[in-house]
Amino acid sequence: QVQLVESGGGLVQAGGSLRLSCAASGRTFTNYAMVWFRQVPGKEREFVAAIGASGMSTYYADSVKGRFTISRGNAKTTVYLQMNSLKPEDTAIYYCAVNRNLLSIRSTGEYWGQGTQVTVSS
Repeated sequence: QVQLVESGGGLVQAGGSLRLSCAASGRTFTNYAMVWFRQVPGKEREFVAAIGASGMSTYYADSVKGRFTISRGNAKTTVYLQMNSLKPEDTAIYYCAVNRNLLSIRSTGEYWGQGTQVTVSS
């Protein structure tokens, strides 16, 4: 059974930092890109960042470029999202996903985590 478990969310003041983690289990993920999305209740899900299967390619939404950094653990089963210079508009539930198709990593995932809440106060 595939499981994605996010951690690291919380409450932080604007300008602060948080590091999210997502641990994947249940199958081999060496051919999967790992992706972070976020969603505010009542709004559409938003792509945040992705990292390719090898860990060499990274992709970011314009809204987080230069502030967030995605990375992947050596075992390729863990993905991290280092979030710096956080803004109140970064407040959302952050979801981890995996996807074998690079063409669709900005829109969907094959497996999803349950999400972790990030709240940035002004």
